[in-house]
Amino acid sequence: MGKLVGGGALLLLALFMLVGYMGSDADASATTRALTLLLTVGLPGFAGAAMLRSHFGARGRLDQRKDVLRQQTMESEILRLAGQHDGKLTLVEVMSALALPQAGAKDLLDGMVMREVADVEVTDSGVLVYSFHDIRHLSEKSTSRGVLDA
Repeated sequence: MGKLVGGGALLLLALFMLVGYMGSDADASATTRALTLLLTVGLPGFAGAAMLRSHFGARGRLDQRKDVLRQQTMESEILRLAGQHDGKLTLVEVMSALALPQAGAKDLLDGMVMREVADVEVTDSGVLVYSFHDIRHLSEKSTSRGVLDA
């Protein structure tokens, strides 16, 4: 909120200074006039615009962070659900358990397949099953040993 108010105030100051500059009848060289215009109008105007840009750009980054957090939360819920179903899920199970539309659930599951968190299997009747290898083998956790010992 501070950037919004500060940026607006600086732009108003720049506008006020521009009006004053235009109304001035002081005799000066072209270089002095350009430098005066730059310092009294250009700098506050530029700083105000930068503050407003920063304020409104932060809102877009916040929306992106919310989207990423939403996706991570849904993927976490899918993994929890897979743990309850022996590491295998269908699209319908994800849709019904998480109240997601088909497209949203499919995008999440396909994204997990692309990142190799899950694999796709097919039943004899043609149903796609998403298999989570690590979750299916969680019971082997107690028998784990060092990578060089294997």
